[in-house]
Amino acid sequence: MIYYLTKVFVSAILIVVISEISKRSSFMGALLASIPLVSVMAILWIYIDTKDIEKISSLSTGIFWLVLPSLALFVSLPLLLKQGLDFYLSLLISIVITAACYVLLVFILNHYNIKL
Repeated sequence: MIYYLTKVFVSAILIVVISEISKRSSFMGALLASIPLVSVMAILWIYIDTKDIEKISSLSTGIFWLVLPSLALFVSLPLLLKQGLDFYLSLLISIVITAACYVLLVFILNHYNIKL
């Protein structure tokens, strides 16, 4: 139980630190958020928990493919905000666009027999 709570605590602290740094410097916040720390932590936790290299390899491959549609959020959100849309509406539309990109990518990968 302590190990599980440690994982939750470390993960939560990372998010809080990045958001606090972002208040002071958008660049530093973006830099820290862009580093795949969450992915690295997930890979580390899986290795510690299972020592299963195949699971880690599969997770890494899945992360690679699924990063691509996630970029739609970071393109659409600033464009919508610059158009003067409300923040929450812009965020919602960006999330819907991103979700559609995920569905499209999974469809394309399935077409080429690439399994996630």
